[in-house]
Amino acid sequence: MVFTVSGSSTSAFPAMKTIRLREGKERSLHKRHPWIFESAIARGGADAGETVRVESHAGQFLAWAAFSPSSKIRARVWSFEESQRIDAAFFAQRCAQAIQARARFDIASDALRLVHGESDGLPGLVVDRYADTLVAQFLSAGAQRWKETLADALLQCTGLHRLYERSDTSSRALEGLPEQAGWLRSDGPTALVLREHGWQFGLDIAQGHKTGFYLDQRDSRQRFAAYARRLGLQQVLNCYCYSGGFTVAALSGGAGHVTSIDSSEGAIALARENVARNGFDPDRASFLEADVNASLRQFHASGQSFDAIVLDLNLPGMDGLEVCRKLRSEGRKQTPVLMLTARDSLDSKLAGFESGADDYLVKPFALQEVEARLAVLARRGKAAQPRVLHVADLEYNLDTLEIMRGGKAIQLNPTALKILQSLMEASPSVVTRLELENRVWGEELPDSDSLRVHIHGLRAAIDKPFDKALIQTRHGIGYRIADTESA
Repeated sequence: MVFTVSGSSTSAFPAMKTIRLREGKERSLHKRHPWIFESAIARGGADAGETVRVESHAGQFLAWAAFSPSSKIRARVWSFEESQRIDAAFFAQRCAQAIQARARFDIASDALRLVHGESDGLPGLVVDRYADTLVAQFLSAGAQRWKETLADALLQCTGLHRLYERSDTSSRALEGLPEQAGWLRSDGPTALVLREHGWQFGLDIAQGHKTGFYLDQRDSRQRFAAYARRLGLQQVLNCYCYSGGFTVAALSGGAGHVTSIDSSEGAIALARENVARNGFDPDRASFLEADVNASLRQFHASGQSFDAIVLDLNLPGMDGLEVCRKLRSEGRKQTPVLMLTARDSLDSKLAGFESGADDYLVKPFALQEVEARLAVLARRGKAAQPRVLHVADLEYNLDTLEIMRGGKAIQLNPTALKILQSLMEASPSVVTRLELENRVWGEELPDSDSLRVHIHGLRAAIDKPFDKALIQTRHGIGYRIADTESA
């Protein structure tokens, strides 16, 4: 059987070019991973974006893929079915399947992602819909080669007429492709307005980040509005605010005032417009065109505080770990910190807790769990008991939250403080793991590593710098803090 390499409707199809893999390199394809790296190929090649037959070292068919001679990812799989013809009909079917899949979701917006690359069997293609306009990124050699065919298929499947290209990302250079942007089908203004959860947001598909808006934060914006309402947040800081999505969400949730910061003049102007577009009192929002890190230092120096600051772990110029360390070192011991991240290793968790985090939650997570953990941290942040606890040369002033051992001050995060309080109040008795978890986290118990990680950090601060260790483990039972092993 012979297959076509273009969208042509002619009856005679030229034979496909073939790439053959090195021995053993077919394993990832057997698991349906769609990438083939340069180092996996023994021989064969093709022009940029050309469809190739992929064979194992023994000559067995593995997949049909788009070849990219400039990329380390030499080929991206279109199909694992040998009988599949890679032509216009194939792309029309894949686009239709992707769009139909989105129709199954109850999305409270007229803006959504319709095609997400490999997850929809269309490597290198990203398509977002904003009301009556599509915005597409063609990020691979294969997607670029089939651009016109894909554009036709997308408009046919959606019934729309306007399609704007935003292939102006630096990642295209890895595929040997220049950056491109502009109207592919029809034309018109690039300034649009989308609807989301009853709000309205203005955006510019020609100038905005990504394809114009952070669609992946839709649910987070709604949940943040609920947090603001439930926790009674009054002063909110929105860092790297871009178009003000979280600013509008906080105001919608009843926040008294929201301060929004971004270094981009255009972003600040758009955020201000979006606050006005949604009918909020302009006196409830202030906007700073400034560097976020410098602004945070200024807020601290002036004593200005906020009820809620949401920061990503990977921040420009200073990551979330450093922000947390600075927060603790500057005396903000009771400010609750919850880290949300995809970093799931024990070393990453240790780094988070040792930097001063109270809790650490790994993606993917349910938004309801985030809400519950935030509520627990907010409740505990207000707790205080005016007492001083003593064990050996260790002293903990529960009124001032000052910890001293051997005349040296010790800094701990709020969760570590609560663990220490529980152990010192019970000393010299053993506190079981379950008792500690219930005292520290209440009904919202953490994952199995959290307590162990906090105990590790507590030992590093309380015991490691001194000759005598006070924190002791009773294996299979729990922990205690005592002056002697036999106490």
